[in-house]
Amino acid sequence: MFLRALVFLLGLASLDAAALPRIAVSADGKHFVEKGSDRVFVPWGFNYDHDAKGRLIEDYWHDKWPAVVGDFEEMKALGANVIRIHLQLGKVMSTPDQPDPKTLARLARLIDLAGEKGLYLDLTGLGCYHAKDVPAWYDALPEEKRWAVQARFWKAVAETAKGRPEIFCYDLMNEPIVPGGDKIETEWLAGELGGKHFVQRIALDPAGRKPVEIARDWVRHMSDSIREVDRDTLLTVGVIPWATVFPNAKPLFHSPEAGKPLDFVSVHFYPERGKIDEALKALAVYEVGKPLVIEEIFPLKCDLVELENFIDRSSATVDGWVGFYWGTPPDQLDRKDLSGAITRGWLEYFQRHAARMKAGGRKMGKPVK
Repeated sequence: MFLRALVFLLGLASLDAAALPRIAVSADGKHFVEKGSDRVFVPWGFNYDHDAKGRLIEDYWHDKWPAVVGDFEEMKALGANVIRIHLQLGKVMSTPDQPDPKTLARLARLIDLAGEKGLYLDLTGLGCYHAKDVPAWYDALPEEKRWAVQARFWKAVAETAKGRPEIFCYDLMNEPIVPGGDKIETEWLAGELGGKHFVQRIALDPAGRKPVEIARDWVRHMSDSIREVDRDTLLTVGVIPWATVFPNAKPLFHSPEAGKPLDFVSVHFYPERGKIDEALKALAVYEVGKPLVIEEIFPLKCDLVELENFIDRSSATVDGWVGFYWGTPPDQLDRKDLSGAITRGWLEYFQRHAARMKAGGRKMGKPVK
């Protein structure tokens, strides 16, 4: 009796996981659709990049799995349909040649969890956010061998996730950059924010190459390694919108030369107070004829009113938005604490507008209120 009940429950879980349709780019290349139905899909979700203590998911998903399950339930209740997960290279790759089976097994379980909760995953890879987790052997590698390890990372992840419609996309790297001019860099990681390194160089020495050539070859190398085992899952690269700093800047990784293997554009926007018009002008630079997702957004440099204005006005051209959730639901955040008040306001806004934004907002003819 117990065994039959267990099989029945497992069967139900499988049915739930299979219920998610795969997401694809529409035939006209302008937005996302549920494959097979052509029903429009609008990503409205969260970066689940760390918890309230600043720990990355790989720091606690083995020992604190119920916390992960609870966070996924909370994000679903807030109205999310996509969760962006950040995977560090040093946690996935045990050696230059071998991935860690324990990490890949936990990733497979995370994919199962997403399916059970009706959520899609944006799997962002090659992270080196915590310097202490970057293997010494990895930092010592020259560019060619470093790229080879990165390709093995992606092949291992794709082999774990292939065939799973719960995977919305693979994001090849968070905010990659290349050296400009003839300058030779000495560090792979660039800058630090809150004890984490979010920006990473894919090359140190230009070696006579133009930036677009470096970006093109790297994107092709990573995408080829994925496509060897997974032909279906969407590919992107989450980039810094340099047009917010340099008005004449053009897309690099999403340029015609470098971005051919990529299915859609991902940019990270934190509009500044009093500069919403400038942010929208910079955003227009990344309209390259593919779906456009703002993969990171939060009232970091402006207030919530201005951020809402930016989101509403960007909805004429943007196909999805991904904010942040750090493991604490809004009703548990203290309004008297500045950080808590900002995060609570964001989460309440996110939940309040979830249904409208997932329905397409202004872009799909829905009124913006």
